Amino acid sequence: MHISRRKFLKSTSSIALSSLAPLSAYAQADRDVQFIPHAGQAGVFWGMVENGELVKAIPRTEFDPRPTKMISEGIVSRTYSKTRVLYPHVRKSYLEAVQNGVEDVKPERRAREEFVRVDWDIALGLTAKAILDTIEQHGNEAIFSTSYGGWAHGGVLTPNVLQGRFFNLIGGASVTVGDFSGGAGQIIMPHVLGDMEVYSRQTAWWQILKHCETFVLIGTDPHKNGRAEGGTTDHSMFPRWEVIKEAGVRVISINPQRTTTDEWLKAQWLKIIPNTDTALFLAMSTHVFEKGTYDKDFLETYTVGWERFVDYLQGKDDGIHKTPEWAAAITGIPANRIRALANRCARTRTQFAGSWAIQRAHHGEMPYWAITAFAAMIGQIGLPGGGVGFSWHWGQGGALFAQARAPGGLPQGRNRVVGICPASRLNEMLLNPGKEFTRNGGTFTFPDVHMIYNAGNNFGSHQQDTNELLKAMEKVKTVVCQDPWWTAAAQFSDIVLPATSTVERDEISSGGTYSKDKVYAMRKIIEPLGESLDDFEIFRRLAAMFNVEEQFTNNQDRMEIIQTSYDKSTASEYMDFEEFWETGVARVPQPPEEFNWVRHGAFRTDPAANPLATPSGKIELFSQTIADMNLEDCPPMPTWLEPAEYLGNAESDQLHVVSPHPYNRIHSQFAQSDLRHELNIEDREFLLINTDDALDHDIEDGDLVELYNDRGAVIVGAGVTDNIMPGVVSLYEGAWFSFDSKGRCNSGAINMLTSSRRSSGLSQATTANSCLARLRKATDVEGPNMAYNGPATISEVVSLDVASFGLERADGLQEEFTSNMDPGEKLFYEYCTLCHVPQDPAAHTKAQWRSITASMFPNAGVDEEQQALILEFLDKYAKPD
Repeated sequence: MHISRRKFLKSTSSIALSSLAPLSAYAQADRDVQFIPHAGQAGVFWGMVENGELVKAIPRTEFDPRPTKMISEGIVSRTYSKTRVLYPHVRKSYLEAVQNGVEDVKPERRAREEFVRVDWDIALGLTAKAILDTIEQHGNEAIFSTSYGGWAHGGVLTPNVLQGRFFNLIGGASVTVGDFSGGAGQIIMPHVLGDMEVYSRQTAWWQILKHCETFVLIGTDPHKNGRAEGGTTDHSMFPRWEVIKEAGVRVISINPQRTTTDEWLKAQWLKIIPNTDTALFLAMSTHVFEKGTYDKDFLETYTVGWERFVDYLQGKDDGIHKTPEWAAAITGIPANRIRALANRCARTRTQFAGSWAIQRAHHGEMPYWAITAFAAMIGQIGLPGGGVGFSWHWGQGGALFAQARAPGGLPQGRNRVVGICPASRLNEMLLNPGKEFTRNGGTFTFPDVHMIYNAGNNFGSHQQDTNELLKAMEKVKTVVCQDPWWTAAAQFSDIVLPATSTVERDEISSGGTYSKDKVYAMRKIIEPLGESLDDFEIFRRLAAMFNVEEQFTNNQDRMEIIQTSYDKSTASEYMDFEEFWETGVARVPQPPEEFNWVRHGAFRTDPAANPLATPSGKIELFSQTIADMNLEDCPPMPTWLEPAEYLGNAESDQLHVVSPHPYNRIHSQFAQSDLRHELNIEDREFLLINTDDALDHDIEDGDLVELYNDRGAVIVGAGVTDNIMPGVVSLYEGAWFSFDSKGRCNSGAINMLTSSRRSSGLSQATTANSCLARLRKATDVEGPNMAYNGPATISEVVSLDVASFGLERADGLQEEFTSNMDPGEKLFYEYCTLCHVPQDPAAHTKAQWRSITASMFPNAGVDEEQQALILEFLDKYAKPD
């Protein structure tokens, strides 16, 4: 069935106009009220403005069937929060060092002293001076960008992209690679299935509805984690999940705690000791093999290395038979339950949904591989309604793809600096400049960093082992943070540049991550607060100081870039820009054939014609590529490796701490909003504690407690419940910091406790969920939590002579930008960012790039001609097969 543009335009226009009707209830003759369309990662809404002030955010339910309180109760309060950075500021000791012409900026005082207000000329002058000083003394490699992600907002002019564009114009900077979201998964899965998988769209929900009998959630919580996206979420899968539940699909949740998804979908809860999923799926594989219910034909046709894997299961390698009894002692799941789960999965059409959480652990590569191996053992991969997926909780996984091009912003351009640091290794990089490390088979050297630039990214919150981070940062002379709020990153900085929030600027966004069936206008609702500037303007001014303004802006202003971005999108074929900008939403139809899409389905149908992008073209249950890397902490097949910290090696009074994504915020975003009071206890994070553990520690629901280990301590509120297993406590990540006199976080920021240990030498990813700590009732709490008040500031504006900064040194740094880039190179750096720093073209083989871009291209929204140009560029620099 084909839907004409005219017919589709007419229908969508009527929807957009009809959505205005409910707003009449807010309008009164004696009030100057405006309703302005806007959107963000939490959803799409009308901004209600009265006398120039944002007074309400009203969800647009015609485009979002399940709006959250992050919109209705979070947007306004965080916009006007006491934590807003309204003016440029410089840390007191840093400013005094510049004034006195001395080098000692006293970095040990970061997050522990006042900030001094300055004007924009001084703030940008000091920033430019620091950049020039660093380049002159240490080279561009000594500047490090912590701005790897597009989570600051859902538009195309994200701070990390603009920062990359600016620095690449003046010679580049060292950058973050990988991410915290799926750091281990995105490295291991190309070796196993030929694709990153963590950012790949999932089987169409219609196929789950029609064919799936058992849906296994392994740490997966789409009801919570699907509440926001990198672009604009529309919560389109929420009604689909409810239909799937009503159709009788049995949902089984393997998790140390019962989630909101479990309650929502009436899932059977199977309690498991954290970090032991690998052992569970190895035992299930052993069971079906020895019972004879495995699919030998599938293994022989679609996999390689399965015989070696079976040998390992039977203990021929290490003398350990991986039976359900063996796994029961590790996982805490009785052996008969393990057998029952394996039997059900083998005899019913089963979809396995692995979360990103389970790979944020020591040896985090192994659970993904073990889940895939079991799905292969029972022949489920590539079947309608069956198989394996690692992105069901994200981006409305299961949504139908509109086969649409999304809006595109400005390309970052090519970085001339080779310095990299995996996202979770920031502490190690700062403590060990010049140290060699391995990643995905390559050997690299940590850059010697003397300046950090951070735009729209709260590295101070998401980096593990906060106290180690603060100590490591003492070798860095200058930290610049560009943000609307006094986040941990801002408070750990020397120069703080106030950026506008999205409601104070014009932008454009697409939605959703996997459907791409809408484009949203993020129109400016109110004027910028204080002296804040949008990120584009901040970097434009810096670019002007370095004589690269024309190259940076491409001779376009913000609105011209937005309109050009819209014109590149498929939505422009259905609605012109003027109508789109007025109504706020343009839609794209979803082709009916998308109802039939099955992940790995083409490979299952014809593996010869549709090989996977692995060396064998098949599912690799044993990887010779990884074997050749000879990594002691990452064997070449799914293997049980004991984590350094888990209940299996804990002392009797230690608990395992897990730190899932929060319910009412996006990582640390919205933490300062009034919405925090819905779940917080005495304005602190809440800690889920099992009833028996609480009794053992003489703790009652609502008490303040101290959770601590050798790395740090936090004060949190006790949430006593039977919805978490004994021995495990759960504390949301993303709280802001507030240190008391003993160095404890009085707000409950989990990374005071987590380890900066790497997952393995393969991925160098985070191990945040491998964490042990002790618990006691707090009897010495020092006053209220001050995290959401902002730091102490000196409001008297200080004046400096900018002419003394030596900014004329910037004259020699001007470089040509995109004029000498290949067409495919420009397109790659403009579109293919996976929401993060662009992937290194040399990181993957040609075959792997073809598999990865099969998911990347739909997310990026590039047409066939553009795809061919990008692949030509990638082939030129790809890793040898």
